[in-house]
Amino acid sequence: MLDQPKHNAPAHENLMAFATGPVVDTAAASNFAATNPDVISATVAGKGQNLVGRAKKLAEDLGRLNGAPQPAGARPFEVGRNLATAPGKVVYRNDLIELIQYEPTTETVHPEPILIVPTWIRKYYILDLSPENSLVRFLVGQGYTVFMVSWKNPDADDRNLGMDDHLRLGVMDAMDAVQTITHTPRIHAVGYCLGGTLLAIAAASMGRDGDVRLASATFLAAQIDFTEAGELRLFIRDAEVTMIEDVMAEKGSLSSDQMVGTSALLRARDLVWAPAIRNYLLGLPSRSFGLMAWNADATRMPTRLHSEYLRRPFLNNDLAEGHYRVGDKAVSVTDISVPIFAVGTEDDHVAPWRSVYKLHLFVDADTTFVLTNGGHNTGIVSEPGHKNRHFRITETPADAVFRDPAEWLAESEPRDGSWWPAFSAWLDERSGEMAPPPRIGARSGRYTALCDAPGTSVMQT
Repeated sequence: MLDQPKHNAPAHENLMAFATGPVVDTAAASNFAATNPDVISATVAGKGQNLVGRAKKLAEDLGRLNGAPQPAGARPFEVGRNLATAPGKVVYRNDLIELIQYEPTTETVHPEPILIVPTWIRKYYILDLSPENSLVRFLVGQGYTVFMVSWKNPDADDRNLGMDDHLRLGVMDAMDAVQTITHTPRIHAVGYCLGGTLLAIAAASMGRDGDVRLASATFLAAQIDFTEAGELRLFIRDAEVTMIEDVMAEKGSLSSDQMVGTSALLRARDLVWAPAIRNYLLGLPSRSFGLMAWNADATRMPTRLHSEYLRRPFLNNDLAEGHYRVGDKAVSVTDISVPIFAVGTEDDHVAPWRSVYKLHLFVDADTTFVLTNGGHNTGIVSEPGHKNRHFRITETPADAVFRDPAEWLAESEPRDGSWWPAFSAWLDERSGEMAPPPRIGARSGRYTALCDAPGTSVMQT
């Protein structure tokens, strides 16, 4: 052990730092009533009622965790009532997705529709939370026909659905539907988080095969290269993946509770301790909001999908290194030639912005890169009017010399406000003349409207 190679030392040091982080957070003075000055002040001012009243709330919450029924009226957010409410129709359904087409709000629209591919580890509606911070509503209001993939919540029967199935059923089938419904030759594609990685695979395979249907590709907090993939990289190794595969083998999927637990581990200070202090020590009303409700609405992951994702793009970095295969041939992201819009967020623990920025190394395309403040979710849900928002944006032509992230940061001036209008302006420059909007769904056949948005997949538990 004493003769271990020195190059392992930084990895071990980082792992130790990560492992001790939750311990430090747990032992922080702010977590205890007697050593948190805000709690002391609230206790004195309220004569202890903040602690007495919230003790009952703590007991109720613990009981609910152990299976007790939730009190009536305790759910301030519900899908279809005040989450995921943008009007639209499900216009296509297969074994893996529903495809939603949203109703237009402008008299004319650009001919190029937008297809959004969200992450599959939670429900799609992070991009349609409430009317005030819905990216879907914003884009529709800018004169675009918007489609959204809504992933099925898989069960044991779906254990053999893998990356190729998600590419075929989730992206390519959706693209076929969008093109048929809108009668357009070109589509703006947007991928968020894992959906962005999947979109990169799709765009690379399309470039390889001469498929020219993409007008542009947008990657929101999405990685192509995984060598700097954040804190998850510290403890996801071959042995750990094997253990996860063994855990999933019996049930056929990774449970939603395990997915939520991983998120809480990565952001314990923000997702565990801060809400606990507010709810149980300060006695303040719960600040439940749409993003927190979405964060708790995790989905399961099929055994094969999770295993293939962890081993192929994540551990082996197959996509960035040209080893990832679609069909019987490898794909290369250098074959993506359409204009690219990419967004990284300053405080991202899942897809660190410097990792997202590395797409400049791999694509041969005009690339617009945005760095916005906020985290993996809050930086993306950054609507106009949101207080204390800023972003940086630059355009890099395909033939420009590479700038490393530090150089790029030093040379990029921050701008106040949301990056959404800049994205809309970027799309406008790459879109055709406005025309009457297409109908919702096809008149007949496999793409006729099936039901109202948000559909049935998002309701699966």
